[in-house]
Amino acid sequence: MAVGSNIRTYFNGTWHAGEVPVMTSADHGSWLGTTVFDGARYFDGLAPDLDAHCARVNRSAEALMLTPTVTAENMVEIIREGLALYDKSEAVYIRPMYWGIDGDMTSSAIAPKADETGFCVCLEAIPMSSATATTTLTRTRFRRPVLEDAVVNAKAGCLYPNNARMLKEAKSKGFGNALVADALGNVAETATANVFMVKDGEVFTPIANGTFLSGITRARHISNLAAEGVTVHETVLSFDDFHAADEVFLSGNMAKVTPVTAFDDTQYQVGPVTRRVRELYWDWAASNG
Repeated sequence: MAVGSNIRTYFNGTWHAGEVPVMTSADHGSWLGTTVFDGARYFDGLAPDLDAHCARVNRSAEALMLTPTVTAENMVEIIREGLALYDKSEAVYIRPMYWGIDGDMTSSAIAPKADETGFCVCLEAIPMSSATATTTLTRTRFRRPVLEDAVVNAKAGCLYPNNARMLKEAKSKGFGNALVADALGNVAETATANVFMVKDGEVFTPIANGTFLSGITRARHISNLAAEGVTVHETVLSFDDFHAADEVFLSGNMAKVTPVTAFDDTQYQVGPVTRRVRELYWDWAASNG
């Protein structure tokens, strides 16, 4: 189901206008959920870190026992060809996807057949969030899984129902998002994005411990801050640490930087570090996108 407008789909070697059926009812991806995707952004005529997103979707495919059929370099070329169909004033969500087609009968069809992989790219015009947009956080009873029981090393569609129930719980309590724990009860991320906090001018983020994807935009913020001489502490963080923070912001591909104004009954201001992280990202994108 589309969430944006002006959709274009690359499938079977060509670009099509609008939504295009790409899976059949018997495809492994439809039946058993072997789908992976990635999300990049196009705005102001820029597509920052597009190559990194294309490389990651191939790694995600391999983690789900699928064989990538398009190199990251070719994928970038395909996507840029599609983006040329949009006006530079449009913001576009870029979503390359793979899915399993046939099941491997040696595993009773539960595993996908390695040499049968579907591929498409979906482009949707979705505006970037306003520079003044913020969100709020609350706790959730749901947690991030671990590699031993879920494919947390992939950006896999089968992981997202867990995220969805986190969001539904948060929304039912009147909050915008959920701050989520890992299996040990430490903060991992939110239901939709990586998370950072600021305390006494220093920046902290949960250490990538294999329970969540350490995002491409997250890494970009860390790199941009390092260029400014600011060290980001990747460490174990508790919910109490976030209650004691001076600033909190989210990092994700869709919005890049989203300030947090509340975590349950703790209130935050949109502070100078959060504003600077946003400025640094847009400056970097303008030079490298």
